[in-house]
Amino acid sequence: MQSSKTNELAKEYTSIATSPAFKDLMRKKRNFILPSTIFFFLFYFALPIMTAYTTILNEKAIGDITWAWLFAFSQFVMTWSLCVIYSKRAAKFDEMTSKISSQTQKEAS
Repeated sequence: MQSSKTNELAKEYTSIATSPAFKDLMRKKRNFILPSTIFFFLFYFALPIMTAYTTILNEKAIGDITWAWLFAFSQFVMTWSLCVIYSKRAAKFDEMTSKISSQTQKEAS
C-alpha cells in the first residue's frame, strides 16, 4: 500500500517537474535569485574589503561624515530594497505555483 502511494507521488512529481510551466517557473526564479544574491554578497563584502585594504572610504563626504558611514548606511537601504523586491517577485512565483498545482490536480482528476 505504501509503495503504491510512493509510486503515485513519484509519477506526479515527475509529471510536474517535466512540465513546461514548472520549467518556466524555475528559470524565472533562478534568473532573479542568482543575480540578486551575487549583487548582495558583492555589495555586502565591499565595505569590509574596502575599509581593510584601501583608504578611499576614509575621505569626508558630508561634513565630518566619511564615505564609509554612507556606504554602511546604504547597505541597510540595499537590504530593505532587495527584501521588498523579493517579496513582490515571490508573490508572482506563488501565483505561478498555484496555477501549476491546479493544472496538475485537473489532469489527475
